Amino acid sequence: MKNNVIAAVLPLALLLSACTTPVEPAFKANENGSHATACVAGGPDAVAQQFYDFRIQQRSNGVPDSATLAAYRPYLSQALYEALRHAYQDRRVDVAATPNEKPGVGDGDLFSSLFDGPTQVAVADASTIPNRDARNIPLRVNLVNQKPGAESATQWQDEILMVREGECWTVDDIRYLGPWEFASSGTLRQVLERR
Repeated sequence: MKNNVIAAVLPLALLLSACTTPVEPAFKANENGSHATACVAGGPDAVAQQFYDFRIQQRSNGVPDSATLAAYRPYLSQALYEALRHAYQDRRVDVAATPNEKPGVGDGDLFSSLFDGPTQVAVADASTIPNRDARNIPLRVNLVNQKPGAESATQWQDEILMVREGECWTVDDIRYLGPWEFASSGTLRQVLERR
């Protein structure tokens, strides 16, 4: 009888001890790099939404110049910032070397599938993502381009990859998912690498 009680209580005791054992996060902030500038406040979805809202206000196309890139800096991962900075420098070299030809990276919106870019954006809520300790989170983005006076609008989805750098959530890449034939394809980083 005594062995039966121990056999019944032991699994319960182990289960309860697991509930009180502290769990370490999958990463520590110092293991995930740091962000070179001040953070944009919020989780991955809030930062992504603020990035697109800022992007719509800026209304600049093509590779951002130095001043525009500096304004975008708090939103961008170190890797994406460096890729954009190099693309701008290479673009200036392309233009100087071949002034009558189109530079390597297009003049359209680099941050979405549509050349004209969005006029409205809604980023998916990150609360549906189960892993709170993730270092990177892809989020679906619903984009709309409504031309002034037009009755219909162009609607599509892209995907934004948010990464954690230290305590900051930053934009690391954008996957173009526009369904039409002339949409940008691949990812922003791939476009910048192909320049």
